[in-house]
This record gives sequence, structure tokens and C-alpha cells, in this order.
Amino acid sequence: MLSDKIHPSRLGFDFDGVVADTAEAFIRLCCEEYGYCSFRLEDITDFEVERCLDVDLRVVEAVFTIILRNSVGVGLKPMPGAIQVLAELAARATVNLITARPDPGPVAEWLSSVMPSGVCDNIRIVAMGAHDDKPRHIMQQGLECFIDDRAETCHQLNKAGIRPIVFSQPWNRGRHAFSTVTCWQEIRELCL
Repeated sequence: MLSDKIHPSRLGFDFDGVVADTAEAFIRLCCEEYGYCSFRLEDITDFEVERCLDVDLRVVEAVFTIILRNSVGVGLKPMPGAIQVLAELAARATVNLITARPDPGPVAEWLSSVMPSGVCDNIRIVAMGAHDDKPRHIMQQGLECFIDDRAETCHQLNKAGIRPIVFSQPWNRGRHAFSTVTCWQEIRELCL
């Protein structure tokens, strides 16, 4: 756990796997829509889920595509505590979400559906469309720290001089030596 406080204006967040519980939606949709019902969150030990799950690549792509395009419609849920803490942070500074998603629209629509009124006015969404270009976008926003669930991204951030904080998930365990958070209460403690 980190001991020094980070001002919310200097901290950014990934969206999927940090703010939104994309893994829950993926697991649920694989089962409900395609009959793949035999795996749990702990079985997703690689960010590239097709490497660790016995699921057809076409199904993986179809499920992630529908989540990316229609986050509200598929019932994408926030990570526990994320909404309350983001609202608290947004009351102090602009919250920066930088996502590998190609389109900010579904993220903005989802945030509007789950956040208290007016909070979204102080959330900036940067949709970059790729996993491997986050350092540039993070630096453009003037951020010093970034919370992400993808270990490879955190390694890239570290090389670029940005302090990575890993949001602990089964797919990033044992793949880094960076500071971690396991829940949004820990993020609150970092900032507030």
C-alpha cells in the first residue's frame, strides 16, 4: 500500500477492469449468450483471455465487442465503491479516464447512467483505441500516477516516468512489482 497522498488532479484511471467490472460482464455474457459457463474470475489469469480460457476466439471477440459498443445495454456494472469514490474525487478535481476503447461514447453513456447528477461534468474521457499508447495520453493530461489493471501497460508507464499503480486482478498477479490497490476504498485512502 502506498503511504503518500496523491492529489486527484495528478491521478488517472483505466476504465475496463478498474472503474467498470468488465470481467463480470464477460463471464456472464459468455454463459448467457454462448453457453460457456464453466469458468470464474480466478480462471482469467491472462489479459488475453483466449490464452487461459477454453473459449472460441470468435466468442471472445463477439462478447468484448458488444460490451464495448453497448455497455449500458449489457448491464456493465461498476467495480464496488467506484461510483462513490469517483464522485468524491470529481468534487475536488477533474477525473481523467484514459481507456484503450476506440470510442468514448459508450463510456460516457455508461457513466451518465450510473453516476450522480452533475458528476460527469468533471470527468474527462480519453479513448485512445489501443493498449500500447497510454503513456503519451497520460502525459498529455499532465498526470503523474495512473491506475491500470493491465501489467504490460504499467510497465510501459514506469518506463515513461509515470508512476503506475496496479489494480489487482487475477490476470496481473505475479506479472509486476509495482504498488497495487485491491479496491476503491484503497484508492480513496490514496487521495482523500
